[in-house]
Amino acid sequence: MEETEMDSIECVSLIDGVEDDEIQSYPSGKPNNSIGIVPTSVHELLECPVCTNSMYPPIHQCHNGHTLCSTCKTRVHNRCPTCRQELGDIRCLALEKVAESLELPCKYFSLGCPEIFPYYSKLKHETLCNFRPYSCPYAGSECSVTGDIPYLITHLRDDHKVDMHTGCTFNHRYVKSNPREVENATWMLTVFHCFGQYFCLHFEAFQLGMAPVYMAFLRFMGDETDARNYSYSLEVGGNGRKLIWEGTPRSIRDSHRKVRDSHDGLIIQRNMALFFSGGDRKELKLRVTGRIWKEQQNPDGGVCIPNLCS
Repeated sequence: MEETEMDSIECVSLIDGVEDDEIQSYPSGKPNNSIGIVPTSVHELLECPVCTNSMYPPIHQCHNGHTLCSTCKTRVHNRCPTCRQELGDIRCLALEKVAESLELPCKYFSLGCPEIFPYYSKLKHETLCNFRPYSCPYAGSECSVTGDIPYLITHLRDDHKVDMHTGCTFNHRYVKSNPREVENATWMLTVFHCFGQYFCLHFEAFQLGMAPVYMAFLRFMGDETDARNYSYSLEVGGNGRKLIWEGTPRSIRDSHRKVRDSHDGLIIQRNMALFFSGGDRKELKLRVTGRIWKEQQNPDGGVCIPNLCS
């Protein structure tokens, strides 16, 4: 059958048995049930039986009227997961029209997001929703754990054995016996708690072009808009010289690799690091100090002034 003929086929059995008053949209702000949007039966109609996510056009169906989303259609090798019949290229146009009339809550409703969107706007919002879970900031194992900040703090402490510190100043010493083995250099993560927030201090070695470098940077455990309320400084030195970096911590919404590859932090060339280490330059001994402060608006002049913790 040609594609033009397939496109003209509408689903005929999927919504049989659903009452007319169940298939309707509800104006924003006028909920008709506990989650405030649409009856459960319509939610079930739009739920893909394979991945259980909401279905978006194109919504496919088999000859018996069973539906599934376009992503899962490729995963089931063109076989209906319900009746095992061949799927073909039949679109469920009636269900797509139902979807167009709906307003739905954000998928992070249970995490606190109060927003309601037309069906087709929901996906775009959810990729940027401030209530979406955070990814674990531990970079060493490419950890796939997600959750809110309190959950991630517990996860970092218990599962990754990350050092936790209270206070807004830090003084860390990094030692490596063979600094020329950059590919095996130990990177470190330390979490600091101050101003009621959590910050991740990263220190690692990597190749920047052909040159091995060491880098330290700070990430804020929260969204970018809140991260902008804070600043930090890092300092490293020795033999009467020092390097100082000041900046704004990056949100953990930005991946560890993204921050590192943007060079947004204190970067120390290996030769300079060995010079700071002193001695015969065969062992890395770097002391990195720094502090975190909160920027506050001066109510009189409107100028940001630092609020330093004691």
